[in-house]
Amino acid sequence: MLSLGALGVVFGDIGTSPLYALRECFGEYGLVPNESNILGILSLIFWTMIIVICVKYMAFVMRADNKGEGGILSLMALAVRSQGSKDGTNRRWAMTILGLFGAAVLYGDGVITPAISVLSAMEGLTLVAPKFEPFIIPLTIFVINAIFLMQKYGTGKIGIVFGPIILIWFTVLGALGVHGMIENLHVFEALFPSHAVEFFLNNGWHGFLVLGSVVLVVTGGEALYADMGHFGKRPIRLAWFFIALPALVLNYFGQGALLLNHPEAVSNPFYLLAPKWALLPMVCLSTMATVIASQALISGVFSITRQAIQLGFCPRIAIVHTSSREIGQIYVPAVNWALFIGVVWLVLTFKSSTNLAAAYGIAVTATMVITTILAYEVARQKWNWSLLKASSIFGTFFVIDMAFFSANVRKITHGGWVPLAIGAVIYLLMTTWQKGRQILFRRLKERSMPIEDFCLKLLREPPFRVPGTAIYMTGDPWGVPAPLLHNLKHNKVLHQRVAILTIQTREVPFVSKKDRISIQEVIPNMYRILAYYGFMEIPKMKHILEACRQRDINFSVSETTFVLGRETIIASKNGPAPERANEPRMFHWRERLFAVMSKNAERPTAFFRIPPNQVIEVGIQVEI
Repeated sequence: MLSLGALGVVFGDIGTSPLYALRECFGEYGLVPNESNILGILSLIFWTMIIVICVKYMAFVMRADNKGEGGILSLMALAVRSQGSKDGTNRRWAMTILGLFGAAVLYGDGVITPAISVLSAMEGLTLVAPKFEPFIIPLTIFVINAIFLMQKYGTGKIGIVFGPIILIWFTVLGALGVHGMIENLHVFEALFPSHAVEFFLNNGWHGFLVLGSVVLVVTGGEALYADMGHFGKRPIRLAWFFIALPALVLNYFGQGALLLNHPEAVSNPFYLLAPKWALLPMVCLSTMATVIASQALISGVFSITRQAIQLGFCPRIAIVHTSSREIGQIYVPAVNWALFIGVVWLVLTFKSSTNLAAAYGIAVTATMVITTILAYEVARQKWNWSLLKASSIFGTFFVIDMAFFSANVRKITHGGWVPLAIGAVIYLLMTTWQKGRQILFRRLKERSMPIEDFCLKLLREPPFRVPGTAIYMTGDPWGVPAPLLHNLKHNKVLHQRVAILTIQTREVPFVSKKDRISIQEVIPNMYRILAYYGFMEIPKMKHILEACRQRDINFSVSETTFVLGRETIIASKNGPAPERANEPRMFHWRERLFAVMSKNAERPTAFFRIPPNQVIEVGIQVEI
């Protein structure tokens, strides 16, 4: 059942590549569909799937799971954590930059996948009847709208519905492939890699550039890894080797056999492989399959967004858990509708799947290169592989990935700039938020004082105490939060029990309940609480209070006041003060961007599920 669900969510992207991949290999480069070229390209397609998906992702990259979770940010956290102190901070920072940019580019991929997949399916209507051509774009937008409206129901429910459909899709792919191959069994010669070598020798530079379209057959590899936490490694591997891979190989070879007999079918070999009576049903089935293809990337982008929030690279935004049993199944409304706007813009701008294919490969190949580098670091530092072993295996993958990336570089001016531009914007936002939070933390720390000094002052000069409990939330585990100091300074009172709570994210997906909190009673009725969460978890206040009760410290929710600081960020116009000249800073425009992001971040009350009628927010102006 998990494998069936994985088919419905994970394999949609790679499963719909036959709609356009082989067509683009010939269409974009003006290659003649003769026997040598057809067998050469088929050989490239077959061995690309074997090396990139079967060997690289299934055998090696999926081993680099962060306690079951996959995805480039999860891999980045694993690579950074694997670095020893002897490596210094430079190597860790380089891994962080690579991981962030890879994740940012994956957002660009998440915008392109629904557009190209649905458009390619709808274009089959022109083969049914040319009069359908004016309706292709409106129908595409209608289907895309339905895809994004469905997201609120969660990947679990979607997977249950989509799993059987994509199983039918792969069955039909295989059946059409067998139907085509019966006409020309000569196509099986493409299994020999010598045809790929001969293709390069015959076509030279043009042969190398064809790799820019060949890579379209493995576009779902990164999404496959990103969605690993939803279903687990074994179900994904079973679904790939027993269903997806055989069906894809059969279909590509069936299209190749069709081209061997009818070279004129190169305009759309996928749909022309089907009998004429089956064209309309195939368009309907293709449309459903492309909806599923879009789901793989959308689910992956949701997961990456949650990881980015917990790792401190993204402001807090609303996250809806769509399953009470599976923590990985979430819906992020803001990201969902941002993707929707981007996808619709792409459809209206590029107007055809052929135009979009130029924009597609650059995002996929850039992320593949970064994944290989991060996996190499994990192999060396965490798996303790020798330099020779790690370099020979991941070095080979790196050369292959760079070949695909290089072949796609020429596409930048033809639309490849789109995912790179989206990636650059997301990367800018992530790094601005991270650096801004570091600067803000430093400014707040300057206004604070060590908790030990504060407690000694309380013992020397006890303030007036009022009944009840106050929990002050702060990101600084070292000092006293500014709202507590402000309250004592201006109101001259303190609650009977005071707890200073800091929530910290560890570079692991999940933290066990027994390791959830650490409590220190600094002086009687003054507590220092540290709550630990993984980057795949969303902290909830009721869980923290429950963990405190298990440690015999009972905070009654009805008698507890939660005090939060609300920082108003002011961008500095005159540059840093002389005493701060050597501290890290941002350009003024980035400071203003950080201020806007901070202002629009979800309030802690909603994010941490704190009862709003028991919250006091203390406003603080901070100049950065």
